[in-house]
Amino acid sequence: MATRGPRGPGRKPPKREPSGSSRGRKTTGSRTSAAAKKPVSAGTGPQLTTRAIVLLSVVLLLVASYTSTLHAWWEQRGDIQASRAEIVMRKQAIADLEDEKDRWNDPAYVKQQARSRFGWVMPGEVGYRVIGADGVVRGDVPTLDEPPEATTPQWYDKLWGSVKQSGKTPEAKKKTEDPNAVIKKQ
Repeated sequence: MATRGPRGPGRKPPKREPSGSSRGRKTTGSRTSAAAKKPVSAGTGPQLTTRAIVLLSVVLLLVASYTSTLHAWWEQRGDIQASRAEIVMRKQAIADLEDEKDRWNDPAYVKQQARSRFGWVMPGEVGYRVIGADGVVRGDVPTLDEPPEATTPQWYDKLWGSVKQSGKTPEAKKKTEDPNAVIKKQ
């Protein structure tokens, strides 16, 4: 019985030479040389088998699914960091506003703001303003903000107002006195 070399899955059995042909090799009886036991390959290299293709496709599928999950995780991590930074920024803004609110409760701060913003002076003090040759006040001149100008309503506001007015029930007009009657009473 001939012994076979180890075969893995997907490997072809070694080619056997027909008995009686030695192809230039010397054999001594029933013993063969070590070179004769090795199979001769054509040198085609590794071949992909069905199992290898299935395994490769499963690995590629897993890589694709984990890539999308990893991408979503990375985006969410960035969103969380941005949210944390925004929270810190807003807490700082709240602290600044509370500090300003506390300063407005101090009468000295209110006086200082009135002096700098409105140009007010304390009783007994004299306030000076430098006026240039062209009649314009020079230097840092605190002024009050101008009141907002009254704007005329837009055409669509007028149109909508007339639509709203048309839905109301008309009021009964009061009877006015005759102007001639008023003159006669005097």
